[in-house]
Amino acid sequence: MKFVLRDAPPRIVHRLQCAGVHPLLARLLAARGVSDSAEMDAELSALLAPALLKGAERAAQILADAVIRGEELCIVADYDCDGATACAVGLRGLRMMGARAGYVVPNRFTTGYGLSTAVAELVAQRPKGKPDWIVTVDNGIASVEGVARAHELGMRVLVTDHHLPGSQLPEADGIVNPNQPGCPFPSKSLAGVGVMFYVLLALRAELRARGAFTAATQPRLDSLLDLVALGTVADVVRLDANNRVLVAHGLKRIRAGRMQPGLRALLSVAGRDANDASTFDLGFAVGPRINAAGRLADMTLGIECLLTDDAEQALHLAQTLDAINRERRGIESTMREQAQEALARSQQNGQALDRAAISLFSADWHEGVVGIVAGRLKEIHHRPTFVFAPGTDGCLRGSGRSIAGFHLRDALDLISKREPGLLLRFGGHAAASGCTISVDGFARFAAAFEGVAQEWLSPELLACKLDVDGELSPEWYVPDVARLLQSQVWGQGFNAPIFASRIEVLRQGQIGSNHLKARVRVLDGSSGSRMTRELVAWNRTDFLPEKAHVAWRLDSNTWQGRTQVRMVLEAVEDID
Repeated sequence: MKFVLRDAPPRIVHRLQCAGVHPLLARLLAARGVSDSAEMDAELSALLAPALLKGAERAAQILADAVIRGEELCIVADYDCDGATACAVGLRGLRMMGARAGYVVPNRFTTGYGLSTAVAELVAQRPKGKPDWIVTVDNGIASVEGVARAHELGMRVLVTDHHLPGSQLPEADGIVNPNQPGCPFPSKSLAGVGVMFYVLLALRAELRARGAFTAATQPRLDSLLDLVALGTVADVVRLDANNRVLVAHGLKRIRAGRMQPGLRALLSVAGRDANDASTFDLGFAVGPRINAAGRLADMTLGIECLLTDDAEQALHLAQTLDAINRERRGIESTMREQAQEALARSQQNGQALDRAAISLFSADWHEGVVGIVAGRLKEIHHRPTFVFAPGTDGCLRGSGRSIAGFHLRDALDLISKREPGLLLRFGGHAAASGCTISVDGFARFAAAFEGVAQEWLSPELLACKLDVDGELSPEWYVPDVARLLQSQVWGQGFNAPIFASRIEVLRQGQIGSNHLKARVRVLDGSSGSRMTRELVAWNRTDFLPEKAHVAWRLDSNTWQGRTQVRMVLEAVEDID
């Protein structure tokens, strides 16, 4: 691991400070490409207009007609947090505007992802009866056969999605996707829940134009922004300016206590204070508990938790999700250890990790957890990684995670052309994708994946680097600054501040079974200060060297009414 100092142009830093931005925050924002304080405008009026989103006007007309005619809508969701929040936002919003709407969520282990032919048939056979419309959320752009089957069964289809399309679009009655060909919407990073929220904005405007309600009596869609924020952060989409507005307003509602009962309950079982909720809480505490339902059980649990208005039921569902997540962590830990052992064995056999990609498979692994394990291995080894497990259909299900500079879905697309018949299904985006292969196709996939990685990844891209924000002046090492930083909207593509310091370890020891706590002296700094600080390292048992160059986050910890700041270790720089 090598640290790379972010560049913060002094002229831009000065401009931001003159506009009233805190000096430290001005430096951090300038290093992330913000050149004007207006770019940090979190007002909802700063959102891009729904009219820019191709297909949104058509979707609004479809849904408005359905509301007026009393037609039945059925949302087909996805089994991750983005899909669950998109489903909950869609149902809550549509019902606010008088729609008759229900939902079906595919099962990861039986029906697979998205609007497949099996799901179309499942929807048509609902106990409530066949709906007039299927509305997909966070899926559908690749559902060519599923949409055709829905039409054969007498249902019309509106696709709302954000994933990259394939070579053929489904012949749906309407498609809303910022990544579809010809869409001028500037933010290509909307999550599935963001797309659904924009469709609701367009629908409300359409119904208002038809006289269904006035600006004073129209539904308050901003009441859904807590869920929009959760899904956006949990799906790890790039937090561009438009997404930051959505997330900022969602966090504002959460901190003010104006959130859905299910989200309140999930924060509670995760031990997080809603008053100080951050993107970190959404991404690492709430999101995994929702995702756990789709990985090990049935995402209906997660969706119902986000839909209920009953606080007692919400808490019961949140506790169930928490228990499933604990089970998921145990499975993940075992799989991760086995994966690391497999990589170590390959090195001993002369297959050193100078390869450009990692592909692993075990017949004992759980298909619901392969994505998490792929992500962990990618972080450790800085290589595009695919992890496979047996599926219930007799095929192998793989999930991949990638590094900067390697577009994972494009890689799968190239593999599908070079190795016809190898990929039975695939999809996703640049950073995360999935595929299905035959049970005897793993070796072929591993070779093809490695070949593409060797071609596309230069030694520079394969070098493990971490962008850091330099030193933190001693005067900023205080609770108020920690709270200021924690209150900002950080995330994918707009990373939270990571500082770098040379330290001397005075004492250190384990806390719990797998964490480290140390007292360190900071050795560098223009002020010459050698202040001592507390440093914690989560999920690390190896002791730190006596002297080290470390990357860390500024964190605050409140105990018995007293708030103190501390360094949270992110990485230790390698010494040549």
